[in-house]
Amino acid sequence: MAPSAMNQRNTWIRSLSEAQPLPYWLDDPGRPRPEPALTTSETCDLLVVGGGYSGLWTALIAKERDPQRDVVLVEGREVGWAASGRNGGFCAASLTHGLPNGLARWPDEIHKLQELGARNLDAIEAAVARYSLDCDFERTGEIDVATEPYQAAELRGWHEETARRGLAGDVEFLDAEAVREQVNSPTFQAGLWDRRGVAMLHPAKLAWGLKRACVELGVRVYEHTPALTLKPYGAGMAVRTPYGRVRARQVALGTNIFPNLVRRVRSYTVPVYDYALMTEPLSAEQLASIGWKNRQGLGDSANQFHYFRLSADNRILWGGYDAIYPYGGRVRAEYDDRPETYAKLAGHFFACFPQLEGVRFTHAWGGAIDTCSRFSAFFGTAHQRKVVYAAGYTGLGVGATRFGAEVMLDLLSGERTERTELEMVRKKPLPFPPEPFAWTGIALTKWSLARADAQGGRRNLWLRTMDRLGLGFDS
Repeated sequence: MAPSAMNQRNTWIRSLSEAQPLPYWLDDPGRPRPEPALTTSETCDLLVVGGGYSGLWTALIAKERDPQRDVVLVEGREVGWAASGRNGGFCAASLTHGLPNGLARWPDEIHKLQELGARNLDAIEAAVARYSLDCDFERTGEIDVATEPYQAAELRGWHEETARRGLAGDVEFLDAEAVREQVNSPTFQAGLWDRRGVAMLHPAKLAWGLKRACVELGVRVYEHTPALTLKPYGAGMAVRTPYGRVRARQVALGTNIFPNLVRRVRSYTVPVYDYALMTEPLSAEQLASIGWKNRQGLGDSANQFHYFRLSADNRILWGGYDAIYPYGGRVRAEYDDRPETYAKLAGHFFACFPQLEGVRFTHAWGGAIDTCSRFSAFFGTAHQRKVVYAAGYTGLGVGATRFGAEVMLDLLSGERTERTELEMVRKKPLPFPPEPFAWTGIALTKWSLARADAQGGRRNLWLRTMDRLGLGFDS
């Protein structure tokens, strides 16, 4: 490495010298105290397992639909501590991990899926207002940016295609000058600005606010209460916890990447670890140097992509790129911290925003994403429809989990709805193979994606085969 490059790398590394290895969102003096653990036996109409967005929305909407329904929610640690408190805070209308994925998989349903997604985001915005959820909600949209000429051409072509299909909506194509007027980076060559389809928010505050709303509606919430077993019990189900037990007429499982209590579901997801950095607050001069007056979320168009956004106090969250699959699909706390990825991300950050040289990072963290082979949620029932589950959001669950909650409650009701009639809901993705095949396939896919990024987007035989089979790997 040349001396100048070495000096530059050392500068990037120094920017991490004071970064705390914990999620910025959870490092909050206003973090609420956890509810007590369950230490007795409980009975209820509906037991919700999991205190992330999936479980919280399910409990809340269950009470909205029927205020007399007796609902209990149990969480193994604290509400919002896992993916719901570690993500980038992009709350997207898309239910299908983006329009391209949805169009490729469900072309006959895509207009309906787009409509349902837009309604779902509107419903989240309404709930934020109705329950006074103090979560820094800003419906500023998102810009997908091109950093290579081939990506700019692809974005323009995609915008023209979606316009022909009547799917462009409020999406606007930006050339290099226009995108840099929005956010000034020398690497940006084009962009697609979805003006209404994405909101920015504080993810942990959303989870904490949903917990408060659930409790106010009468949901009994128990934290530090992992669900250990699930078994039939009379006309309902019984879940054992370390110090107690819950007997419920119905059970909704919102455990996502953690081992599902319905064992046959476990092969449908694998954990992929994603990492992020948070800067110190930018000064007025630093913020002016990059523009960003409209505060959109951003993501680049590479296979190994970055996502980035401004916080309420004008920090920049910078995440993505590396997507790490641990052999065997294990979920472990030690995987939440990865200094080699932080160093890589810091270098990428200053390449994107060289005018911010000298900015320090205050937080660096990671977390597991529940990835499935079609990149978007799947659903199902068990134990004669007394148990329902949703999982596989693949990093785009901040908004889609509310839709998933509606689906789970529809399935428990036994009624046919516009949601349960969807092919997306009725069919499941392909499961992942056992080891060592899962690790080998994912590693080969990651290598191929990196190679495509380096070769103008050209996909090799392996990626083309995965495309034909409807498989892939994405964060």
